[in-house]
Amino acid sequence: MDEKTQVATALQTALPDMSIEDIKNKLERPKTNKNGDYAFPTFFLAKELHKAPQMIAGELIEKIDQTGFEKVVAAGPYINFFLDKANVGAGILKEILADPEHYGNLDLGHQANVTIDMSSPNIAKPMSMGHLRSTVIGNAIANIMKKVNYNPIKIDHLGDWGTQFGKLMAAYEMWGDEEAVKADPINTLQKYYVKINTEADEHPEYAEAGREWFRKLEDGDEEAVRLWKWFRAESLKRFMKVYDMLDVQFDSYNGEAFYNDKMDEILQLLNDKHLLQKSRGAGIVDLSKYDLNPAMVQKSDGSTLYMTRDLATALFRKRMYGFEQSLYVVGAEQSYYFQQLKATLATMGFTWSKQIHHIPFGLMTLNGKKMSTRKGNVVQLEEVLDESIKLARQQIAEKNPDLANADQVAQEVGVGAIVFHDLKNERTNSINFKLEDAVKFEGETGPYVQYAHARAESLLRKAGNPDLAGADLKLNDEESWNIIKLLGQYQETIKRAAVKYDPSLIGKYALSLAKAFNQYYAHTRILVDDDQKLARLALVQAVSDVLKSALALLGVKAPDEM
Repeated sequence: MDEKTQVATALQTALPDMSIEDIKNKLERPKTNKNGDYAFPTFFLAKELHKAPQMIAGELIEKIDQTGFEKVVAAGPYINFFLDKANVGAGILKEILADPEHYGNLDLGHQANVTIDMSSPNIAKPMSMGHLRSTVIGNAIANIMKKVNYNPIKIDHLGDWGTQFGKLMAAYEMWGDEEAVKADPINTLQKYYVKINTEADEHPEYAEAGREWFRKLEDGDEEAVRLWKWFRAESLKRFMKVYDMLDVQFDSYNGEAFYNDKMDEILQLLNDKHLLQKSRGAGIVDLSKYDLNPAMVQKSDGSTLYMTRDLATALFRKRMYGFEQSLYVVGAEQSYYFQQLKATLATMGFTWSKQIHHIPFGLMTLNGKKMSTRKGNVVQLEEVLDESIKLARQQIAEKNPDLANADQVAQEVGVGAIVFHDLKNERTNSINFKLEDAVKFEGETGPYVQYAHARAESLLRKAGNPDLAGADLKLNDEESWNIIKLLGQYQETIKRAAVKYDPSLIGKYALSLAKAFNQYYAHTRILVDDDQKLARLALVQAVSDVLKSALALLGVKAPDEM
């Protein structure tokens, strides 16, 4: 039984009409240890019992089963519970050491499928810093969902179709150099794309040429298809290099092109249900009952749109995976669009539209400036990762010049710094990215948390990695308890992160645990030989294990030495 359940069970002896879950939902955590470990407010009972909250607290405490607590006291309108620190702490440490890999696991999902639409870069364009957020937030959510026993299915819905490919083919026809593309595909194609967009105002015929090439592609023209396949294959190679650096894998790379032959069914279904209305020649679906603008699913010339494709995508994924949840990790600026998508599916009679969730995130700026592929002011993610690894390597050389596997650690620290810098922030907040801030070994950074883990491992090596099985794990001091309380909150933090789709809760938890451990390390003689040495080392081992687990949920490695 976890501590929160223990407190709720004790309270239920005095409040038999309340369920354990209702009581747990009312419990609060006091800001300081002097007010106990859990507090139960009685304000909500005042109206029902016609008594002052202070009086209710005083009466309830007489009925509470206080077995297993250090003490339970009434403090004004609150009932404060002080846990039996030594026994509770020993139980938490024992649980972690027995199975560190599965500590914090929950069964919220019962192995149900969750599709996660994430990353989704556009073919023939470099992966920019703008793609970082969707990629790492989606990956962390997948890890968290797996930890609570869902089966995450990560989908890289590649932007591999659309009029921009027509523009690119037109540009290649005018200025293309096959050898230059083969030597550096993404950057060369990017130059062509920027050039045709930059000069389109002076040369309106460029836009027409782009439309013509896209028509050829849609009609299956041999040369257009050849170029498209070539651009796609070369782009995927480059994307895979970045994904390998981030240690992100996908279960599907089906992009927009995959759904070309699946949109007719959507239009047919809309027609059959008499939902497809005409407005100025275009096909729309009325969403007024949802207080939304109509969803346009067909242009006046009969061609389809993103909405048509996304309706087909949602239906295919439901049939293919039978998902219980379908998550779209896409920027906050698309929130209204996803409301329309869900409403259109609901209008079509698909009740599972309620299982679709847009996971929005804020804009990332670089040194205060917005990035744009079309205008050419884009910062490539691969370059930022390389630079971060280089900065990490420099700091490692200064702090630990004799580190055996310095290059591998620099890779793990440099990449981890970029990932953690994003994920420690609430995803809906905008981020202004500064590389130097992310790679610092001090402050609220990934390297700071990694260093706390490495410090714990170093202590265990100095102690000779003792066998802790069967040791007396009871600790009574305040700083030990501060850490143990945090360790005991890991599962609850994971649960909230899963329910809210918010990896920042894990990031903030890891920072809190690292700070508490560093404080403990500074004030406690951990390796001194006394009767609590093994208990202190068990605490160090538990911190190391949980920090490693939390970082792994975020997609960040935890080196044993730095």
